[in-house]
Amino acid sequence: MARDELDVEAYLKRTRARRPLAPSAEALADLQQAHVGAIPFENLDILLGRPIALDLTSLQAKLVAARRGGYCFEHNTLFQAVLDRLGFDVTPLAARVRMGATAVLARTHMLLRVDLAEGPFVADVGFGRNAPVRSLPLEEKREHWLGPTGHRFRREDDLWVLEGNPDGEWIDLFAFTLEPQYPVDFEMANHFTSTHPGSAFVNNLTAQRLFPEGGTVLRNRELTVREGRTTETTTIRDPEHLLDVLEGHFDLAFPPGTRFSRPEF
Repeated sequence: MARDELDVEAYLKRTRARRPLAPSAEALADLQQAHVGAIPFENLDILLGRPIALDLTSLQAKLVAARRGGYCFEHNTLFQAVLDRLGFDVTPLAARVRMGATAVLARTHMLLRVDLAEGPFVADVGFGRNAPVRSLPLEEKREHWLGPTGHRFRREDDLWVLEGNPDGEWIDLFAFTLEPQYPVDFEMANHFTSTHPGSAFVNNLTAQRLFPEGGTVLRNRELTVREGRTTETTTIRDPEHLLDVLEGHFDLAFPPGTRFSRPEF
């Protein structure tokens, strides 16, 4: 899809975001918060045997028109296009996920650097659980809290590391450099993430939505709803219950009888 064919108004209607008058830190944060609250993080097409396309025509059809979600490459590719159209100066970056990792992982996460009059910021609408709901200034050590969750950056030589504090303890979420990435870089990473037999997205079902005071996370047969420091967990009983949860909590409607390759019941 050519840049001038991107339907920004349809995107803003989907996310219920206001069109900013000009690029600014506040406008960027508001756009990110609207996006992560409206468009779920999910990998359901992978578990239905469908390919993950990263061209803007496919992304707009899926995430906007069809009211579906996606994972980082889908979310942040669309968000980059919208920001570019709205006049923001955007550079795509790649990160290695660290959350829960016991070894160095490949660069399989996409995020965005946005340069503003206020300085450089990191925008990311595609990390899911424990991610910042609003964009963050790219600076060391300063803590940013929204509701019960904090975030901060630290440096490791040429690496920037995003830390999160979802449960009273700082943990590494992902690490990245400021080297610009190109669409071909994400095509390679997307192919690995969506097809490799060892990929977490091939072996697990997830759907997630984030809000300032908490969020809703479905992982395989466990649904966790968090409000502040309070969490409630529900176990998915069967495939039909799964479809009810996807529609009720994430606004993801699938025909009765739809079956995903994960989880196994």
